[in-house]
Amino acid sequence: MKWVTWENVGVDRMACAWLIRRFIDPKAEFLFVPVGEKSLPKGAEPFDIPGVRLTHRRGHCSFYTFLREYKLKDPILQRIARIVDEADVVQEVTVEPVAPGLDFMCRGLRLTSPDDHTALEHGALIYEALYVQLTAESASSAKR
Repeated sequence: MKWVTWENVGVDRMACAWLIRRFIDPKAEFLFVPVGEKSLPKGAEPFDIPGVRLTHRRGHCSFYTFLREYKLKDPILQRIARIVDEADVVQEVTVEPVAPGLDFMCRGLRLTSPDDHTALEHGALIYEALYVQLTAESASSAKR
């Protein structure tokens, strides 16, 4: 399936792309359009673009919307959603200490990547590492 979002990906779009490939559509193909572009490629599912089905809702990031729409109940994904939310959406209170660092790393990946496809590939490594680390922490806590 083809998925489309705005170019110059950041923390939420990188997270969504990782989630799509890891849990929804392993053969996903990503397309990018300029920010503000109204004409989207036919047959592609848009995400993290205002006004589309898979975007920010009720003050939360698009990653949250994916979890709800695709009924992904994994508690580790729920935790990642909170982290991405704090990294991407202005929050009055923060409870996830890794959120600022995640945003910082994703911005750096974007700057060091020659294009959005490369940024998504590199971002996927960060999100996979985050998922594995949080899973390990959860398992360790459960043993106590």
